[in-house]
Amino acid sequence: MHFDEFLKYAPKILNVELPATLAHAKMVPPNREELIRNTDFTKVTPKKAAVMMLFYPRDFQTHLALILRTSYNGVHSSQIAFPGGKVELYDFDLKQTALRETHEEIGVHPNSITVIRAFTEVYIPPSNFMVYPFLGYSHEELEFTLQADEVAGMVEFPVSDFLDDRILTSKPIKTSYADIIDVPGFQVSDHFIWGATAMILSELKETLKMVL
Repeated sequence: MHFDEFLKYAPKILNVELPATLAHAKMVPPNREELIRNTDFTKVTPKKAAVMMLFYPRDFQTHLALILRTSYNGVHSSQIAFPGGKVELYDFDLKQTALRETHEEIGVHPNSITVIRAFTEVYIPPSNFMVYPFLGYSHEELEFTLQADEVAGMVEFPVSDFLDDRILTSKPIKTSYADIIDVPGFQVSDHFIWGATAMILSELKETLKMVL
């Protein structure tokens, strides 16, 4: 999709009724729905994080940016994710968290990003995080500067590939709460994207289909 075409449709996203949990459900790993259903949020206070679904032109075509997290001793080690991170006390709202973390992790300044709207939050039981996604875009061809201790690399792919249903698949993997199980996800080049990131991508994909 040419970036000028994306810019023509982008404002329409602001007025769309988000598909929310209906879209998330298509990418929920087995057992996670039960974990969420059995979570008593009156007794469990999730930590908060915000992420940025960032669109931008690359050779005039609309692209989406994801990151490959570094390997570490944690449940999200080496996973594909959106740029973003946890809320800090000095953040005055969740949008600022998403913009600040995007700047810190991949070097894109907040002034370069136009934020369209917030999307539906996703709860991650293994790490007890509630993740709040935001959709934004940059008019510029971006050069990324990676935060080496958190980001191992970038995963960039065109929106035309994202909208192609052939990237929807499933794969047997080991999760933090189960042995090898078959989970739904997106196959982007050599990367299999699953879990919360796939759930957020699913809502994004369904929303784009409504406005394009």
